Amino acid sequence: MPQIPRPTPILEIENLTIRFGQHLAVDNLSFTLHQGETLGLVGESGSGKSATSLAILRLLPDTAQITGHIRFNGQNLLTLSPEAMRRHRGREIAMIFQEPMTALNPVMPIGRQIAEAVAIHHPELSRKAIQSKVLEAMHQVALPDPERRLTDYPHQFSGGQRQRILIAMALVNRPALLIADEPTTALDVTVQAQIIALLRDLRTQHNLSMLFISHDLAVVAQVADQPADRIAVMQRGKLVEQAPTHDLFHAPQHPYTRSLLAAAPTMQTDRTRPLAQL
Repeated sequence: MPQIPRPTPILEIENLTIRFGQHLAVDNLSFTLHQGETLGLVGESGSGKSATSLAILRLLPDTAQITGHIRFNGQNLLTLSPEAMRRHRGREIAMIFQEPMTALNPVMPIGRQIAEAVAIHHPELSRKAIQSKVLEAMHQVALPDPERRLTDYPHQFSGGQRQRILIAMALVNRPALLIADEPTTALDVTVQAQIIALLRDLRTQHNLSMLFISHDLAVVAQVADQPADRIAVMQRGKLVEQAPTHDLFHAPQHPYTRSLLAAAPTMQTDRTRPLAQL
């Protein structure tokens, strides 16, 4: 019986290399992501995770030297004009950043900030239609009493609520690809669990493809939890292992992956012995 060909990946990174002067940040990186899948990109600080995500959105500084291919729906993003890239950024590819307080404008009401994300890509919409989209996005991320809080400022929200605002901004235009760069790092564990659950629900509702970046394997395992989901492990700019989530946790192949897993304490960890060193 002939195999049914798999559709074109929504995101295809091929031989991506990023340098800052003499420093090699990402070394010949390749992976793919299909519609509706989640890929967890993990590794310690400095492994090249965030540089990869910023390269996808073309947000790296001009000093970065980038080679290779980053294809979104078959189109190489690295060859697009700045104007063409702006049309993709925020509309078809959206990003949630790590620190919600610095990512939001402290002197602008949150309703206006979310509305800007809509107006930039949909100038044909009326103010009423834009506000409707803003309120819908706020309801989707379970922000309390959105109609009343449209005119509130970021400092009037908790850390978890600010992260929900960033998620609302990222999803208000219904992107096909969501990049989440350490979205739970600055949150306490209770709020972290709520944000993870929210991302999983939104992914299912909108059939999102998600690149979830974290140094925490336990967090990634909760997000990339479907059979087609995978985890890719980076070390010093290189992709050292990539496998379905279940396989990577139960049969890691690379010594660095095994060290990452051994460095995370569990309820069974012997507290009289030191954790594994990376």
